[in-house]
Amino acid sequence: MATESSESEEEGKIRGGNDKLIVDDDLREMGKNAAWSVSSCKPGNGVNTLRDDNLETYWQSDGLQPHLINIQFQKKVRLQLVALYVDFKLDESYTPSKISVRAGDGFHNLKEVKSVELVKPSGWVSISLSGADPRETFVNTFMLQIAMLSNHLNGRDTHIRQIKVYGPRPLQESYSAPTISVYFNGVYHLFHTEMRELWAGQV
Repeated sequence: MATESSESEEEGKIRGGNDKLIVDDDLREMGKNAAWSVSSCKPGNGVNTLRDDNLETYWQSDGLQPHLINIQFQKKVRLQLVALYVDFKLDESYTPSKISVRAGDGFHNLKEVKSVELVKPSGWVSISLSGADPRETFVNTFMLQIAMLSNHLNGRDTHIRQIKVYGPRPLQESYSAPTISVYFNGVYHLFHTEMRELWAGQV
């Protein structure tokens, strides 16, 4: 049974996690279009483990905090959600507790867009990139950086088992117009609702 994750916007805390990754149908995974890099890693636990779809493997940092994951795109993209798989039960002091998500054109002008605190997470946790303004549902950026600022139990290095990055689908992919059935000249005709006014004018 999946454990629901919950977030308090006032406190910026995310508790728990989810066994399964649940994402809205109007979002698509964007990480496959990016170049990924990390600030450090242990041999055998490199950046590729963040994207291998295997929850048994993990990226492990090897250096001073903050530990950084850099996601760079060749063109500006709209990003709305970051999903991480972390497991306090398995990784204990390697589990991040404070995370900063930053966006910008490159390393020179990154700005924080979201800061969250994880409370003993186990499973998938989702970090929305929506702003305080309801109209700001995504960030438009060349680069996203995920910074692990601190760990549970004052741990030094970090384990992250998977990361997915999502943005809104183009309208032509995500929107399927409702249809209407019209009886005319003894035949039922099926139309997208956008055709309603045109059809009304013809009949």
